Amino acid sequence: MKLTNQYAELDPQLCQTSQPYMVSEPTLLLWNSDLAEQLHLNQLPKDKRADYFSGQITLPGSQPVACAYAGHQFGHFNPQLGDGRAHLLGEISDGNSVFELQLKGSGQTPFSRNGDGLCTLAPALREYLMSEAMFYLGVPTTRCLAVVSTGDDVFREKSLPGAIATRVATSHVRVGTFEYFAARGQMDVVKKLADFVIARHYPNLTNSYNKYFDLLKAIIQKQIRLINHWLRVGFIHGVMNTDNTLLSGETIDYGPCAMLGVYHLATVYSSIDRRGRYAYGQQAAIMQWNMARLAECLIPLFNGDENQALQQAEAIIMAIPKQQSADFVTMMNRKLGFLEHVFSQQWIDGLLQRLQNQQLDYTQTFTALRNDLNDESPNPELGKQLGDYYQQWRQQVTDSNFKNVQQTMTQTNPLVIARNHDVENVLSAAIEDHDLQPFKTLLQVLQSPYEMTQNTTQFQQPAPDFDAGYRTFCGT
Repeated sequence: MKLTNQYAELDPQLCQTSQPYMVSEPTLLLWNSDLAEQLHLNQLPKDKRADYFSGQITLPGSQPVACAYAGHQFGHFNPQLGDGRAHLLGEISDGNSVFELQLKGSGQTPFSRNGDGLCTLAPALREYLMSEAMFYLGVPTTRCLAVVSTGDDVFREKSLPGAIATRVATSHVRVGTFEYFAARGQMDVVKKLADFVIARHYPNLTNSYNKYFDLLKAIIQKQIRLINHWLRVGFIHGVMNTDNTLLSGETIDYGPCAMLGVYHLATVYSSIDRRGRYAYGQQAAIMQWNMARLAECLIPLFNGDENQALQQAEAIIMAIPKQQSADFVTMMNRKLGFLEHVFSQQWIDGLLQRLQNQQLDYTQTFTALRNDLNDESPNPELGKQLGDYYQQWRQQVTDSNFKNVQQTMTQTNPLVIARNHDVENVLSAAIEDHDLQPFKTLLQVLQSPYEMTQNTTQFQQPAPDFDAGYRTFCGT
């Protein structure tokens, strides 16, 4: 097992050499054995894993770097962000795909901007839990390989235990990476980046006639798919800045994220999102906005003159809402059990408006519909909650399509999600009581979200206060 450094070697301006800081007492708290097996990392000695994944010992072939990027944060451009508390160790292959290993909370870098570069235990545990929950829900996502406690205290208004998480992604190239160099007029680096992204994520475009335009189209398709997955399971990212938008189409940054309970499009939990820019129902529109920022970086690489390139970019950006809506209708029909478009956009919008008006729990409602298929007679409670929509849905389920509807609903609607109060409870037990067992119990349930397991029922209930006043934080 030996890491490579394809990204770091692409251009010296993409990143800067930086070494993780030395910690007092590295202790391995969590190890993702399945992911480690995929990456051939279970061969590492167990007694050395804490050292490897806290940066105390360098993995073979690794040359740790901090990556440069910019970003639009809540709509405002910051020309210099970069990895302020992360170190990219290098890449590893599972035989089919390449994955990057990155330490988070591993100390100051040239991009720390007066920050300490550290991470406390709670955000590291949250990253592990939420990314694994999303993975098993079938949502494209970065993952967590390990969480190591450092034995050092980190000051965030009060002293808290420090930790380092190891993030795994197919790449860490963001919209903000392109913005960093485009804003500086370094189109030669933008071109190198684009070629890297094509080779890593979209190799079918390598010989395309207008490959950078086609690259934008391909990235947009992945972003549409990602957003509709979020909407399917009720995920609220909370900080959809362009520096948190990966060109691979994977979910990244689980700081202020949360899960939707009672259905409402304006739901927002992030403490820093005071105007609801990144609310649950805004995520598709923000994705389009972010893609427009990427288009601005890529336009100079398109074939044709400047006016032609601009027209091409405008056309594809303006087409996003229609494409996203069409895919959304497909997704919602699957939640209702149908692979074809049985229900229209207007009907689906009406159903969701009914959920919002009745203040119904999103996951529980579709679980109830899923379970309703096992009952021969209509459910009066569902009829009361959903009104005519319930009967209209039941009428579409016939003896001939029953099994297919049941199977589709089972595959699309989770029985359990990482509910906000459950996440906070297991994090509290880990931090305050030094007890990781509740965390591990919840994690095990979230690894089988579509199946009823021994402990599923204890994590299916909404918060007693329905998340009233619940707030999430970046954890930086």
